[in-house]
Amino acid sequence: MSQKKFFSAILSVVLIGGVATAQTRQSAGSSETLAEAIFAIESGNRSFAKADYESALREYRRVPRSARNKYAQALYNIGVCYYELWRIEEAINFYRQALVEQHGRYPRASYALGVALEDQNRLIEAKEAYRQSIVASEGEYGPAHYRLGLLTSIDGDYEVAAACFRKAIARAGAHVPASHNNLGVMLAHQGRLIEAGREFEIALKQTNGNFDDAAQNLKLCRSLLATPTTVQIAALKIASMSAFAVR
Repeated sequence: MSQKKFFSAILSVVLIGGVATAQTRQSAGSSETLAEAIFAIESGNRSFAKADYESALREYRRVPRSARNKYAQALYNIGVCYYELWRIEEAINFYRQALVEQHGRYPRASYALGVALEDQNRLIEAKEAYRQSIVASEGEYGPAHYRLGLLTSIDGDYEVAAACFRKAIARAGAHVPASHNNLGVMLAHQGRLIEAGREFEIALKQTNGNFDDAAQNLKLCRSLLATPTTVQIAALKIASMSAFAVR
């Protein structure tokens, strides 16, 4: 399954609310404008849930700029719709617009921007987007730590990648089991096999044993402890997951 299809498969609608943590608190405009904006976003979310992305786009576009935070939220949602439609460049454009509206302090939009940039193999820019998400959330956006760890591991900087996965683990979310697995892989590459095995065991426990990569990695790790080889270490599997949603 391609990365794009993987992300699409797990993307879901969340309830309407604030744009994101660590954002500027702005006036939402008049109460009438705000009510109209909320109605448009809720209508768009219902269409999105039915995979009717074109209808969702029409609803989100009804949100006026005077709605402030809700306008930024609508821009982000438009980006998610375009991502679902495989129109990646347009998704990137709207994520960036949402960030401009929030002066860069929109962790979810920065994270989604990083995902879209990865799709285009623009990895340096993707890393910067994840870092922006981390800064904007004051370090609390776990998925951004996770994705930054994945990209860092590609560069072979296992120690720094391990630090990213530890930070991801410290923030609750669906990324945590995969973060334990990937931390285990980073530790194995550093020759810390006993610690690596513990991480694979935690990943399996957190998923009630339903984590094939972690199970395979644990088996390989135990084999490595008996007769370590470079080939076996290379066979350890990094787990990839991510999620973002319209709001």
